[in-house]
Amino acid sequence: MTDKNPYAPVLRTQTDVEAAWRHLIHPLGWPEPRLWFMFVGADGVPFPQLCQIEELPAEIGADGATSVAATMGGLISELGFERVEFLLCRPGGGPPSSTDRQNAETLYAACRAATVPLGVIHLATDKEFWPIPLDAVSPANV
Repeated sequence: MTDKNPYAPVLRTQTDVEAAWRHLIHPLGWPEPRLWFMFVGADGVPFPQLCQIEELPAEIGADGATSVAATMGGLISELGFERVEFLLCRPGGGPPSSTDRQNAETLYAACRAATVPLGVIHLATDKEFWPIPLDAVSPANV
């Protein structure tokens, strides 16, 4: 008889969050851009269900990011979470592109405007995971 322990991470650092994304999201390979998100409690424990937005445009845009931030803010407030974690996904490989950084910048700015607590945004390509920290985007807009 084998004793299987359920995956139960505690997400306190960016490294913890990246490790959780690596564990939870596989296999890699995306037919179109997507945005995954998970909510995290004050104790660092994520809500056990992940959600995704499919058919995301390649460029999210301010209106789309504002809509996402408003939805996240409402859920965080209603359900009592501490923050949300985002994983941008796109087909292809390579490190974060200018479009990836722009999407992250737009999400950071929208969440800041809506006072939505947000961790480091991560990117998953068909081959790898990458953090896109706030200091990797244009500071003028966030």
